Amino acid sequence: MTEADRAARKKAITDKLMSLEAQELATAQAHYDAFLQDAQLDDREAHDKDDIASSRENADLAAAFDAPVHAHHAKIDVIENTDFGLTDTVQPGAVIKFNNRRFIVCVSTTRFDVDGKTYMGISTQSPIYLAMVGLQTGDVFTHNGTEFEVQDVM
Repeated sequence: MTEADRAARKKAITDKLMSLEAQELATAQAHYDAFLQDAQLDDREAHDKDDIASSRENADLAAAFDAPVHAHHAKIDVIENTDFGLTDTVQPGAVIKFNNRRFIVCVSTTRFDVDGKTYMGISTQSPIYLAMVGLQTGDVFTHNGTEFEVQDVM
C-alpha cells in the first residue's frame, strides 16, 4: 500500500471517528433537551402534585444527560486537537493493529467500520495503550500477562 493510500485510509478512519462522536453528542444533546423541555411547567397558575413530580423527574433526567453531553464535547475537543498524520510509532493519533484488531489512539469509542474493516478508539490513558506507547511494527508488548505483536502502525 502506498503512502498516499495509507494517508487516505487514515483520513477515512479519523473522519469516521469524528462523525461517530458528533452523532453521540447529538443524541445526548437531544435527550438532554427533551427532558429539560418536559421539566418546564406550563404557564397555568395551578399545578397538581403529579405535574410537579413529573417536572422534577424530568429535570433529574435532564441533569443525568448533562454529563454525557460534556463528555462528548470533551472527546470532540481531543479529536480536533490530535495530530492524525502518518506515523510509524504508537502515539496519540496512530492507527494500530495487533491481535488482528485495529484501533485508533485518541478517545475511547464503540466499534465502527471503515471500508469493511472494524476499528475502535482507545484513549491515551487506557492500560493497553500505555503498554505499547512508543512501539513500532514488529515490536512485542505484554498486557494482562498476554504477549502481543504490533502488526501495523500508521
